[in-house]
Amino acid sequence: METREQIIQQLHTVRDYVRWAMTQFQRAGVFYGHGTDNAYDEALVLILHSLYLPHDCVPQVLDARLTQAEREQVMNALETRYQKRMPAPYITGEAWFAGVPFNVDKRVLIPRSPIAELIEAGFEPWLADRYPARILDLCTGGGCIGIACALFFSDAEVVLGDISADALVVAELNIERHHVESRVKAVQSDLFADVGTECFDLIVSNPPYVDAHDISELPAEFRHEPMLALAAGEDGLDLARRILREAAGHLTRDGLLIVEVGNSWEALEAAYPHVPFTWLEFERGGHGVFLLTRDQLLEHAVDF
Repeated sequence: METREQIIQQLHTVRDYVRWAMTQFQRAGVFYGHGTDNAYDEALVLILHSLYLPHDCVPQVLDARLTQAEREQVMNALETRYQKRMPAPYITGEAWFAGVPFNVDKRVLIPRSPIAELIEAGFEPWLADRYPARILDLCTGGGCIGIACALFFSDAEVVLGDISADALVVAELNIERHHVESRVKAVQSDLFADVGTECFDLIVSNPPYVDAHDISELPAEFRHEPMLALAAGEDGLDLARRILREAAGHLTRDGLLIVEVGNSWEALEAAYPHVPFTWLEFERGGHGVFLLTRDQLLEHAVDF
């Protein structure tokens, strides 16, 4: 078996390392889904980051030869990925969401919600040309959903709420990164507990929603993410139930609630068969995101 040093001496170009990484990823059974969906893109993300090159650099860079120090650095990143099964964004420290880069580390979930597509579309047609003056991103993690909303709705005030103080440290970094300090604030809160009496035109939430069965079968990559941001009880609805009970009291008259529950959507429908959930559809894939109006929440308050 070849040693690490022997392999490094035989690989010279970016293309060489991409090909070699793809083989190692395949052998290791690497799971994709934290920003890419294939071995080629995953390898390229890690290699370009290691070389301090932009993700959209010219294709000719694939044939660029690497120095000895660069080869070592690239190898370190690739080995961390397939040997430790570490998701790529935790290695690079960055993830893209709604076309925008965000700081991420092991204190926060890596953003991958289909809600990004809603933000990019301005939540149309659901807002019906109404401009949301105040937005709440509940269970915000690193702040990706709320900050992306602030960037799209350039005058909106946004509150980022999360129970994790560690996650909010990352959210604050992203607030500063995108220069939205004047309109976005982070609040440590167990759901609505410390949000106060404020009301919002739009509440968006990607809470923990993974049920006990799915938690037990998660690929190794997900074990690096904070379990607090994933697990939500036996049926995955521990937080969703509380949100449904309490959201109406924090929405304006025409306010909307949008919540992602992923694979737990069937359990949610079974738990509340009379509630008229609107399940949103996505062109780029994704499922398990529902919409309810304030009026619908009030009308079915007895069900919650």
